[in-house]
Amino acid sequence: MRSSDDAGPLQRAGRRVGRALHLPFTGTARGIRKATHAHGAGESGLGKLIELHAVNGAGDVMITVALASTVFFSVPTDEARGRVALYLAITMAPFTLLAPVIGPLLDRIPHGRRAAMAGAMGTRVVLAIALSGAVATGDLELYPAALGVLVASKAYGVVRSAVVPRLLPHGFSLVKANSRVTLAGLLATGIAAPAGVGLQQIGPQWPLYGACVLFAGGTFLALSMPHKVDSAKGERKAHMLTHGEQRPSLRTVGPSVLHGLQANAAHRVLSGFLIFFLAFLLREHPLSGQSAAVSLGIVGVAAGVGNACGTAVGALLRSRAPELIVATMLTLAMSAAIVAAAFFGGVAVAALGAVAGLSQALSKLSLDAMIQRDVPEVVRTSAFARSETLLQMSWVVGGAIGIALPLNGTLGMSVAAGILALGVVVTVRGLLVAARRGTPHPRVA
Repeated sequence: MRSSDDAGPLQRAGRRVGRALHLPFTGTARGIRKATHAHGAGESGLGKLIELHAVNGAGDVMITVALASTVFFSVPTDEARGRVALYLAITMAPFTLLAPVIGPLLDRIPHGRRAAMAGAMGTRVVLAIALSGAVATGDLELYPAALGVLVASKAYGVVRSAVVPRLLPHGFSLVKANSRVTLAGLLATGIAAPAGVGLQQIGPQWPLYGACVLFAGGTFLALSMPHKVDSAKGERKAHMLTHGEQRPSLRTVGPSVLHGLQANAAHRVLSGFLIFFLAFLLREHPLSGQSAAVSLGIVGVAAGVGNACGTAVGALLRSRAPELIVATMLTLAMSAAIVAAAFFGGVAVAALGAVAGLSQALSKLSLDAMIQRDVPEVVRTSAFARSETLLQMSWVVGGAIGIALPLNGTLGMSVAAGILALGVVVTVRGLLVAARRGTPHPRVA
């Protein structure tokens, strides 16, 4: 039997070892919490939303890693395209049809926003488990479950955009708040992607187990958001197309928001198109000297870097006219698409991905700034929900075009240039005119 004198030093040594092993984790957690809760974000609740969005991004990329080799590479291209197109229609159709009522529904239901975000997280817990049983074999049930994850992710995005204005710290602009939230998601994605690849080496289902754990944590984090997230006090619903002082709409706030929304819709159509079209194109025709997986990775990294750069510089441009930023970014993206169509190749495609990521990020931040400036506070939350819904629907349209198009690189890039050219024709002149004249703030009855 050991004496107390012998046990004391051993216990002390054990505690020291425990603290040494525990310190990297607790120190990292404290550092993350300090960063996310800085400048009043902790007191307002924005810090929790930043953390939730980081969890969302990490979980989504884990699922993406798990599905990358299965969805696109386990079956012949024509069969994969047919399956993805079928389930895109079946799964997205209800979301597209019901999307216009999401904003008003959340305005009416008590505790709707927290419950909706938690529901989007919890749904992906269940779907990740379902996917883990099918990912190794590529069974047919893989596709509806994978697209169900996509729907849940997009639904979360709609609600998150509606929540941000409720959690602004004192002195924060909406552009700055959205930049911080988006950057957290991008950083988490960058950290989780290699972790997912490492888990993939153990087995194809292991990244899905990681996603399941992340989304389970996200469910509880969503429910712990401040109660003011669900408060509808002082709010009224925004209507996309109706007129009149008694029912304020996005059209009644002047041309800037409407044209900005149209321009962002063009960016989202391009995004959906490039994701689906290039996924199948590069599978059949990889970049010179590269495998299909590496080719997709190069374009994906280029787009991610562009998006991160756009988000990072967005706050620096917040004092500039957002209309000019949107018009410039749409024109820049169109120019990159034209170059990619004329000189199709690895460099041109990667450059288009980077420009598309950059321009979409800056355009979305500028649209947020215009809504913040021009939409009255009493309807701003509903306006964000409705605008985000339209952008998600645009992404679906672009994805459908990308699936249906023949796998010809020059043709695909020409279609991409045409999508952006249409956006330029419809929006740029109006944006420039609005920037010169200034947009009057609307009067709300």
